[in-house]
Amino acid sequence: MKNRFQIKWTQVAAIDLSEIIEFIAIENPNTAKLICKKIKSEVSQLKLLPFRGRIVPEFEAQGFLIFRELIVAPWRAIYRVSENRILILGVIDSRMNVEDILLNRIIRGGQTE
Repeated sequence: MKNRFQIKWTQVAAIDLSEIIEFIAIENPNTAKLICKKIKSEVSQLKLLPFRGRIVPEFEAQGFLIFRELIVAPWRAIYRVSENRILILGVIDSRMNVEDILLNRIIRGGQTE
């Protein structure tokens, strides 16, 4: 039997998901629930296949190969695998620029764990 990885959501990632769902729920609460369920379901599958996601292209170009992403269109769940743990670092809209989002978080004083 394969080893199962433990999934841990950072506070930032949990807030990301919450903000996405709250925004969608303004127009359609049922759709918001379905999207939340879909994102959580896809992320939970990383327990068995932690390297399923690709290396984040924007980070790969800079030589940061430890960050991966799982696409749940149009969102990107960004994570890092270490030992037997998967750390979900953020959930962002794929239509937005990753560098801009990260810079904004640094300016706001956001933390990743």
